[in-house]
Amino acid sequence: MMKKILYFLGLLAVAVAAAFGANKWLGGFENPGYVLIGIGHWSLETSLIVFAVTLIISFFVFYVFFRLLGWLFRLPGRIKNRGKDVKFNRSQEALIVGLVDSAEGNWEKAEKVLIKHASHSGAPLIHYLTAARAAQSRGAFDKRDEYLQKAADQAPGSDVAIGLTQAELHLSGKQFDQALETLTRLHSIDPTHASVLKLLHQAYQHVGDWEGIRKLIPSLNNNKVLMEAEIKLLETEAFSELLKLASERGDVAEIEKLWSEIPDYIQSVPGVSAIYFAAMIDAGAGAKIEDALTRALSIHWDQTLLVLFGSVQTVDVDRQLEMAEQWLTLYPRDAVLLSVLGKLSLKCSDSQKAENYLSKSIAIEPTVQAYQLLGDLLASQGNVNKACQLYKSALELASSAIVSRIDSISE
Repeated sequence: MMKKILYFLGLLAVAVAAAFGANKWLGGFENPGYVLIGIGHWSLETSLIVFAVTLIISFFVFYVFFRLLGWLFRLPGRIKNRGKDVKFNRSQEALIVGLVDSAEGNWEKAEKVLIKHASHSGAPLIHYLTAARAAQSRGAFDKRDEYLQKAADQAPGSDVAIGLTQAELHLSGKQFDQALETLTRLHSIDPTHASVLKLLHQAYQHVGDWEGIRKLIPSLNNNKVLMEAEIKLLETEAFSELLKLASERGDVAEIEKLWSEIPDYIQSVPGVSAIYFAAMIDAGAGAKIEDALTRALSIHWDQTLLVLFGSVQTVDVDRQLEMAEQWLTLYPRDAVLLSVLGKLSLKCSDSQKAENYLSKSIAIEPTVQAYQLLGDLLASQGNVNKACQLYKSALELASSAIVSRIDSISE
């Protein structure tokens, strides 16, 4: 306002100075001249000095008049814009207050202040999305969905941003089916969006959709969503779970097909190969993997694989026992190997050898299975008392293991 007053006074000073200058300049002539204006039967005659001064003052008056007139015409718009600016500034302040309240856990307060000023904000999307998170945090799922819908209405070109927020809220609220529905739609819009891929991977893990994760792994890798080590770990977990599911169905063809699709670096992981071998054995196709299991044990000595070797439905038990006895020269004090040898000896109907192997296994490291196998053998030979002692030892060992597990969990 002060600038406008100074501007007006400046113009007035210029007009007065111009009139004074014109008067002084024209007054310096001996005959300053005159001006005659005729309109029809009317005429106006005046001195040149008066005309010049009047012209300067008139110009100033008309200039000020039209400027004032223009200002009056623009006044309603300025008042309206002024109101908008005030509302906009309030909405910006409300956004900051809402974000602070949300960060401090004042969910209901944050929600109210954000929604109140959302319609006047330059960023209504942030208001509604933050309010939706606040509503989710206080358990108001209906309000959350309402704010998300308003966000979609206010910002129709922000489908991915709104969808990601919606999916995150569904995941945190354990609404996994809804999260998957939203993320699947977003994935169809932008198949390479890193955040969509990451949340989709999490949603698949929550619902146990390992086939979905398996199909998603190439995208996770190509778009650098996870580190290489994380990708391999996820890939190993996915194929392990798929093998377990195939094992539960007991379909040998399905198990073999899945195994053929698993990359070599995943197949070489002992835990994964153990799941495959166990699945084939459970499906009654142990003879098909006997050679592969033998090679695996020759490359990497693993007691889990060794137990599976002893459970293979082989067509030649004698050959199987002979192979295991060759390993005994390398691992003479392996209690698990001795127990497996005892089990295979029983299959070969060699009671003496079985009793010898099982006794050695128990002497090195007692196990429930070794006690049970030796007890069954002695019971079949009529040595009931000794068999009962072995069964009792097996029960004590099993119960001790259970108690130890309970203690470890309670700690």
